[in-house]
Amino acid sequence: MKQVSLSIEELRAAMLRLPNESLATAREAAFANLDEHGLPTVRDEDWKYTDLGTAIDISNRWLANGAITASNEPLAGSIESITASIDANWLLVANGIIDMSLFDTSAGIEVQAFSDSVAPFVMDRPLADLNAALLNDGFRVQIHAATEKPLGILVIDEAAAGAAVSQASIEIEVAPGCDAELIEYHSSAGKDDHYSNSVLALQISEAAQVNYVRIQNRRLGHVQTGRLSVALGKDSRLTMASYDLGGGLIRNDIDIDLEQPGSDVTFDGLYLAGDGQHIDNHTRVNHRVGPASSSQEYRGILNGRCRCVWNGKAIVYKGADGTDANQANHNLLLSEHAEIDAKPELEIYADDVKCSHGTTVGQLDETALFYLRTRGLNKRQATQLLTHAFAADLVARAPVAAALDAVRSLVNVRLADLIQDDAS
Repeated sequence: MKQVSLSIEELRAAMLRLPNESLATAREAAFANLDEHGLPTVRDEDWKYTDLGTAIDISNRWLANGAITASNEPLAGSIESITASIDANWLLVANGIIDMSLFDTSAGIEVQAFSDSVAPFVMDRPLADLNAALLNDGFRVQIHAATEKPLGILVIDEAAAGAAVSQASIEIEVAPGCDAELIEYHSSAGKDDHYSNSVLALQISEAAQVNYVRIQNRRLGHVQTGRLSVALGKDSRLTMASYDLGGGLIRNDIDIDLEQPGSDVTFDGLYLAGDGQHIDNHTRVNHRVGPASSSQEYRGILNGRCRCVWNGKAIVYKGADGTDANQANHNLLLSEHAEIDAKPELEIYADDVKCSHGTTVGQLDETALFYLRTRGLNKRQATQLLTHAFAADLVARAPVAAALDAVRSLVNVRLADLIQDDAS
């Protein structure tokens, strides 16, 4: 099947109508790259399991309708509910527009909107080019010292007046020796089709430490693509956990560069998918020097007709002796119609390294189910207990304490939705 093409001329027309003329140069450069190379297709190795046709179709309908930005008013209730559930210093990106109404500017964090003097970080990637070409607003954050509350970034969108598209672009720099906590939360509302495309660049300076929680809980059926680019300095550390719960088509790309010796990254992910969902996680860790370490573990629980993808890649460059890189992916399939495509990869060009990878795919243990049922639980209750146990470890690892209760509640609700009430 031929993939639908992005309406490039209508995209250019929409780009030329955007406000904030200071971003015009960056938009033009991104548009030129996009026009030359296009968006990825299933012919590209990294996209062989994920077709962007739905995102392109939504984009074309939005462009044909004048590329209208939705009103933020219907989002007020959702914003209040989310920000009240996690005690953080919140920056909002609502329908692609920065909103600092909830942000405490006295908290030792500097925020600058993109302008002539503050240009967005350039990523040589097609979806990052789409983001820059249609960027309405974006900002750079500099964290200079530890703060009382974590920095929360809420990307939230409304789709209630036809197909809608939004872009979010964020840069965060953590100063040398600083400890920082970050929460990134993606949500959406509205019954119409929506496509969100986000780019976040994180620079962790020498001896800095970042604890980072990312939550994706978009409306089922909505589409999101996101790219996170992380660069770590000497003796710096990143501890991160991601939770993908909602959405129809979700694609997460994480690129991590270990550029200096002594850097360390631990990142985990939990994805819960049901009927009609497609969740794709692609991770890449570049070990450019040693000694440095990386560890990642992703777990998935799938039910109904859904498909998930996990592709974890670690590259150990020549001379990066002392590298320690570990990958693990475990999946629990609750339905014969659920599908997982898992691909752990290691490319090693150094000798003195310690690397491992592995993946597992399985179903619920029938013996464990039988045992629980003999103790008075019905099938649904037994299934809930076992699936919660499978997810519990990754939930408990949420490295930002302020987000733990919200993560636990969201995961519990989503797991309850996934488990079919077919108990006798």
